[in-house]
Amino acid sequence: MALTATTAAQKMHSIKGDRHLFSSSDDSIVLKQMHETHKPEGRDIDVRPILRVVEDVFRRTTPTFVVTQLMSQTHLEADVRDGANQTGLILMLEAIAFTVHRISYEVTYKCSSGGEAHTTTMAVFHVLSTYTWDAKAVMALAALAVNYGEFWLTAQLHTVNPLAKSLALLKQVPDIIEHANVLKPRFDAINNLIRVMLDVTKCIIEFTELPSEYISPESPEMGTAMTHIPTAVYWVVRGVVACISQTIALIGIGHEYISSTTEAWELSTIAHKLANIHGHLTKQLELCHKHIEEKMHHEAYQTLVRLFETIHIDNMKILRALFYSKDDLPLFDGFTKKRASLDVLRRKIVMLFISDLDIRHEELFVLVQIYNDTHHGKAERQYEVVWLPVTDRHHPWTENREADFNRLVSNMPWYTLQHPSLLQPPVIRYIRDVWHFDKKPILVVLDPQGKVVCPNAIHMIWIWGSLAYPFTSSREEALWKEETWKLELLVDEIDPVILSWIREGQHICLYGGDDIEWIRKFTKLLRQVAHDAKVPIEMVYVGKSNPKGVKKATAVIKAENLSNYWEDPAIIWFFWVRLESMWHSKMQRGRSIEDDPIMQEVMQMLSFDGSDEGWAVISHSSYDILKSHGKTLYDCLLNFDTWKENVELEGFIPALAKALLPYHTHEHCTRLILPGDTQQIKEKVICAQCKRPMEKYVLYRCCKD
Repeated sequence: MALTATTAAQKMHSIKGDRHLFSSSDDSIVLKQMHETHKPEGRDIDVRPILRVVEDVFRRTTPTFVVTQLMSQTHLEADVRDGANQTGLILMLEAIAFTVHRISYEVTYKCSSGGEAHTTTMAVFHVLSTYTWDAKAVMALAALAVNYGEFWLTAQLHTVNPLAKSLALLKQVPDIIEHANVLKPRFDAINNLIRVMLDVTKCIIEFTELPSEYISPESPEMGTAMTHIPTAVYWVVRGVVACISQTIALIGIGHEYISSTTEAWELSTIAHKLANIHGHLTKQLELCHKHIEEKMHHEAYQTLVRLFETIHIDNMKILRALFYSKDDLPLFDGFTKKRASLDVLRRKIVMLFISDLDIRHEELFVLVQIYNDTHHGKAERQYEVVWLPVTDRHHPWTENREADFNRLVSNMPWYTLQHPSLLQPPVIRYIRDVWHFDKKPILVVLDPQGKVVCPNAIHMIWIWGSLAYPFTSSREEALWKEETWKLELLVDEIDPVILSWIREGQHICLYGGDDIEWIRKFTKLLRQVAHDAKVPIEMVYVGKSNPKGVKKATAVIKAENLSNYWEDPAIIWFFWVRLESMWHSKMQRGRSIEDDPIMQEVMQMLSFDGSDEGWAVISHSSYDILKSHGKTLYDCLLNFDTWKENVELEGFIPALAKALLPYHTHEHCTRLILPGDTQQIKEKVICAQCKRPMEKYVLYRCCKD
């Protein structure tokens, strides 16, 4: 008993004497001592497999394992064969076996003789002087695994194996199972420390495995980590010394000392120190990964830029770069409802439909209609459409977003990307920076060699539909050369009835706005004026681009039978999006209001939509078109008696145009709201009414209803 008490007193003195080393202010002293022993010889040791064996030993030495899973010798041998039967690992273990044994002996001897913990720790560093920091930590843990594993192997088998029983007697290993409850706090502290040591060691190894081509030791993120790693390794080795010391303390100390919690204090203190170090290293590792990710993304982005600047024999390199995936079937065919490889797009015109998950119902509906009108079967397809869903990676991918994605895919008859995650960040950056995707969907057209032949064909699609094939910028230029400002361009095939009225020579009035009172007064007055002028006229309400208020106005028009109207909101949306597309298409062609008559007309229509009052376009035949703000036109119609005699001489439209001249004033406020493509809008925009430069403002609008 005297020996036991002396040993305990020595250990307590050692703990108290080393308390100052737990102060971070003295870490620099320890660091200096460690660097004096650090003389690596460039030995290449793959520490990962060794650490896996070490982890396996620790996993099988937990108290829970001992109490509930006493394994047979045969079973243990089988597991060892399965885990270590690798030539490289065996050779590596053979190379370090002597050093590991020497560490175990060194620590066991010094702890048994009451040596100071710090001195013992530095002795280990002298043994490991020629190894790298990560190897030092792993080999120290291997020494602990040998020591701790032998202890538990004897404890586990001493009741069933005669050799283990004899060894237990010689080592005076206490009956661990019998005193499991009393010893539990101590072993919990040991296991917690082992867990933290493993966490820190794995973190250190991760730093050594970072790709040097993307991050160098001189980089700030890596440099900071490198200053902390030696300290981290010190406390791992210090923890190994403490754990082996605990094992030794259990040998021959007597049951009186078993319940002591003094040693558990040292273990928990080191564990706390290592946990703090692990937190710092983990944060630094995250910064390193972020740095590497940014460098890799930049490299991938530059690769993408070079690919699009290079001539290719087909489009496969481009498509593989865009749809990076280890999956051989990254596409989903909306026609067959089956997955597909990129080969289905080889040497074809590919239209990349790029959007987020918030696509307007009307937008998708009209696009599908145009697509189906020209594709009755796969054999007739002259091009392929692929949807690229651009999602915000900073927002978690929830079940609701997954449902939105699947719903959109089910409504698309073309190819779609199998999942948004296949669109990598560098590709998304390219889409935003080079193709100017922001919120509004775009259609980027690639020719059979993968060359971009139109940065955004969505405007062509809205204006001319399938007539825009093959959707190149040169085709867009050719189509505009054939166009003049006429009612057919304004309404196209949105409403076939209007086209029939044009052929019949009818007078047609398209009007909009959401001022109910003005609509009531205007429609009744125009109908009366047309009757008095003996001019048959058809009126159609076309609403506004902003659907707010349009539904209410349409309901009043329908209930009071004020005029014709478009009941389907998709038609009203399409009317206005075509006008916006005309603007954007002209802007892409570098045209301006000063030199383009169609641009002038389109801008005036869009300015009508941006105002709070009503407006009207009155036409007779294709080219005889008159436009006016609602109040101006209404006032002029009220004075019909003053100019009605000109109707028979000049015609209704010319007479009305002449009568409107006195109503025009220099005082006006024209507002032009242009959604999307803001990067391509010129700084100077000329007013369609007075031809002076307009002031530019920023408008944020959210209209969901």
